[in-house]
Amino acid sequence: MEFHEEAFVLSARAHGDTGVVVDLLTETHGRHAAYVAGGASRRMKPFLQAGARVIADYRARTSDHLGSARLEPVGEGPSALFDDGLALAGLSAAAAVAQGALPEREPHPGAFLAFEALMSAFQIPAVWPAIFVRFEAGLLEDLGFGLDLSRCAVTGTMDDLVWVSPRTGRSVSASAGAPYADKLLKLPPFMLGAQAGLRDGDVKDGLDLTGHFLEQFVFHPQNKPLPTSRTWMIDKLGEEGRL
Repeated sequence: MEFHEEAFVLSARAHGDTGVVVDLLTETHGRHAAYVAGGASRRMKPFLQAGARVIADYRARTSDHLGSARLEPVGEGPSALFDDGLALAGLSAAAAVAQGALPEREPHPGAFLAFEALMSAFQIPAVWPAIFVRFEAGLLEDLGFGLDLSRCAVTGTMDDLVWVSPRTGRSVSASAGAPYADKLLKLPPFMLGAQAGLRDGDVKDGLDLTGHFLEQFVFHPQNKPLPTSRTWMIDKLGEEGRL
């Protein structure tokens, strides 16, 4: 098996004295682990950080074997964010969520494009937390667990949608959900359309929403918790008053 395409590094861990095993997110081949000879060298370490964009030349004897890859960096990558600790926390969380959620060697082009959009958004401090929520919602959709925010699950109306059922992932209008408000998840307006502005608490509500369904449908079935780096990112956002 061979491929040659751009990828994002999700993680890298030492393997032997000089090599590393990287987890790559590609557009057409999904998430792939690969051995990189000499990856522990000082020259290669900067572009083996989570979020780094690379061109991967991947080879494996069979589709079941751990392949090897030669990597070439593309652009600045995470180094462009070194002065923004909060964005780096978001990048670390995004890489961990993608790695934990996506099955290996299964194409998920939507997830790749969502990660790509988020990487660009990290350059814009006022925007990226909301894009992070959309990234996680996109992951859910690409994995077959997309939220249905098109109309009220009870009345069928498309207006005044302010809640989401924690069981079905379907939206609920204000009037229909009022008697059950304490059992429903809040639906921030920005998740319904690009024209909606951000209010205080919207990012937190969005992260609570996507986190609930990632945990319920993706991580819990694998007997895994949500990544600790995601929790740390949320804590940092709260400290900075960005939730």
